[in-house]
Amino acid sequence: MSVTETASLTETILKLKRERNALIIAHNYQLGEVQDIADYVGDSLELSQMAARSTAEVIVFCGVKFMAETAAILCPEKTVLLPDINSGCPLANMITAEQLRQRKKDLPQTTVVCYVNSPAEVKAEADICCTSANAVQVVESMYSDEILFVPDQYLGRYVSTKTGKHIILWSGYCPTHTRIKREDILRLKNEYPGAKVVVHPECCPEVIALADEVSGTGGIIRYARRDDVKQLIVGTEIGIMHRLRKERPDKRFIPASEQAVCPDMKLITLEKVAQALKEVQPQVKVPEGIRVGAKSALDRMISVSGGEINDDVYKIEGFKGG
Repeated sequence: MSVTETASLTETILKLKRERNALIIAHNYQLGEVQDIADYVGDSLELSQMAARSTAEVIVFCGVKFMAETAAILCPEKTVLLPDINSGCPLANMITAEQLRQRKKDLPQTTVVCYVNSPAEVKAEADICCTSANAVQVVESMYSDEILFVPDQYLGRYVSTKTGKHIILWSGYCPTHTRIKREDILRLKNEYPGAKVVVHPECCPEVIALADEVSGTGGIIRYARRDDVKQLIVGTEIGIMHRLRKERPDKRFIPASEQAVCPDMKLITLEKVAQALKEVQPQVKVPEGIRVGAKSALDRMISVSGGEINDDVYKIEGFKGG
């Protein structure tokens, strides 16, 4: 797409956004052009919290389905749009509500901690939700010493190294993060000996073992702002590189693997954002019975973590949110 075409499409999106009283929010893994037209860029839960606090009537969530569902759970009075309804999450698809119900029957005394990267109906079956940033804090806050952690086995395994709780793991994983290999990190550490290494906790244990810092996308953004970080090997989906380089052009950011690409995160384009605003479709709705249960699990997590929105939610200069 040419610069002229991009500018014209951006103008169309802004016009439609004003007409619909809409807020456009984009996850850190989205295409750079989509991040650039968003009102806010950040992590999934915090974006949903921003949506709930805004006065916008329409939320355009540029992310994947479970993220748009979370926004619909937290702000049912708003219209939530997912510009490409096929934008899903392989990790979230590795567990169903029925599977979790069956497992709970086998473990009746076990507390279920559910990573937010999961379908709404799975959240509704959990005792509490967590994010990659607060998973350790959430698990530690539970009275039970035995935790069923779903669905990401690698995040669950990382949490188990930070707590004395007995954690039972689900077998789910993020295909994108497992593409980052130990050999990738070792090669880049040799090539950039002064660089720090930050990786997402969805990575494999042998990758996590080589990191200076382990954190979700929000924590990666904050770590990159540190004065002592001049070069940073970044072990997560490469979409975050756009934001890192935009925020801190004075630093060098090296992707841990060029293979760490989530195809679902790249489905949303400027054309699809414009079409979604024009047609007010596709809408993401969560049935009320499921929504109430899922919101309870999210509310418990927010209560544990203090309900604060961290400064990793980035306000795009020149745009006005609802």
